[in-house]
Amino acid sequence: MRPSVLGSAMRPSPSPLVSRISLLSRPSHSSRRCLSHQATATPAPAPARPARPISQLLKWKPEEKVDHVVVHGYVRSVRGMKAWRFVSLSDGSSLDPLQAVVESGLAEGLTVGAAVRLTGSWVASPGAAQSHELQVSEVKVLGPSDAKTFPIQKKYQTPEYLRTMPHLRPRTPLNALLLRLRSEAVTSLTQFFAHQSFVQTHPPIITSSDCEGAGEVFTLTPASEAAEQAGKDNTDPQHSFFRSKKYLTVSTQLHLEALAQSVGNVWTLSPVFRAEQSDTSRHLSEFYMLEAEMSFVDDMNSVMDLAENMLRQLSTDLYQSDTVQSLLTRTPHFGQDLAPAEEVARRWEGLMQPNWPRITYTEAIDILKQHQDKFEHKPVWGAGLQSEHEKFIASTVGKDRPVFVTEYPRDIKAFYMRPTQGSGPEDSSRVTVDCFDLLVPELCEIAGGSMREHQLEPLLDIMTRQGIIKSPSETASEDDSGNGLEWYADLRRWGCPPHGGFGLGFDRLLSYLSGVQTVRDIVSFPRWFGRCDC
Repeated sequence: MRPSVLGSAMRPSPSPLVSRISLLSRPSHSSRRCLSHQATATPAPAPARPARPISQLLKWKPEEKVDHVVVHGYVRSVRGMKAWRFVSLSDGSSLDPLQAVVESGLAEGLTVGAAVRLTGSWVASPGAAQSHELQVSEVKVLGPSDAKTFPIQKKYQTPEYLRTMPHLRPRTPLNALLLRLRSEAVTSLTQFFAHQSFVQTHPPIITSSDCEGAGEVFTLTPASEAAEQAGKDNTDPQHSFFRSKKYLTVSTQLHLEALAQSVGNVWTLSPVFRAEQSDTSRHLSEFYMLEAEMSFVDDMNSVMDLAENMLRQLSTDLYQSDTVQSLLTRTPHFGQDLAPAEEVARRWEGLMQPNWPRITYTEAIDILKQHQDKFEHKPVWGAGLQSEHEKFIASTVGKDRPVFVTEYPRDIKAFYMRPTQGSGPEDSSRVTVDCFDLLVPELCEIAGGSMREHQLEPLLDIMTRQGIIKSPSETASEDDSGNGLEWYADLRRWGCPPHGGFGLGFDRLLSYLSGVQTVRDIVSFPRWFGRCDC
């Protein structure tokens, strides 16, 4: 038998909201005269309140019973007794479920996975799991579920298994929490840029060029055109949908530079695509990039200041939120595939610290050479930093703070980066560019930025040397169709100010802040080499 609280006849104390509703709906003096002639009847039951999120209900601890409480959610589990059913209900707003107590006669259709509306009384619970519970008086099954075939049960299921059903995976409490974290991060970032007078923009997804020049782009072709071209060795681009090859963008930076010449500082949070045949925990084929471009800045420190202030503000805004605190105070049952909660807390605290270290690439190489016996790949000036190098720099130089590494060699960076003033006067092979990578412990690079070459002749020179645009003699050829980046050089012809910006891997950042071990599990519908399930 349930404890006596189930049969309590205690009269509920009206809440302030109910009292206000009663005053607002009280009939006027003339209305009362009319009503007095009507036949008296049993008072109608009080209307049910609007449904509350479970996260709010779990915080609500009234001293007395409150009737007519409505909850929407999905059944996570049902425990049966002879006279009662104990139902765990989740709606995605909380890691913890709500316990509802239902008489057996009302429990028909309450199966795992079902979408339901429960109405009842919110009362103190005799159990230790939560302070209050819902004693259900009315059950409405809004979406039935076959519990025998529902693939998500209340037990441990590996991330690999959950990735096989991305359409259902968000229903798990942890993945719902990650969705809320993403939403709150977007809100914080939007507010940050608005306060900095940045204009949010929407650059195109379809582009004429490979921004970074690495060739890892998806070519865009209509399905009808692809079928027509099947089996043909050579296809004239002039007969294609756009009359030349087009791609899915790998970065919106080049278009942001054009927009920045219109309204000043701009930013975007956009999907980008990379056809990289990589099966690592850090790579996706479709992911989100946060990119910002600043006009009339001539010092890369201004760009790094923006990135640092943005991430510090984000972490400060969200650290005390219910979502982040759920991550940091989770029980071992939740998040057993995440980094330990103590480690995740250090990451948040590191982002909130001031004065992030800034070292040059040359200084980083010197540090690495002092410990080169620890690395599989020996550090060499002029080569890119390997993952093991970045982790070492982040952990030793930054400790828990992120680290900016600046002024990389020109030969390993993108064509649009401005050479560092005074670099390589005696040896052209030592020329560096005004750029940075932002490294964080464990995950390595999450952002990169640079000053852009804003002068026409130097930009034309390097674009021609790298084969990005034709030389004047080649351009005169009748069959020259360009490669889609002539417009980028055009930006320098008419009033181009000094400018710079950065791009941040949004999904990598969320992976770092949540403790998710692979970026595939921070994205609702992950796409990577060999996988695009729905």
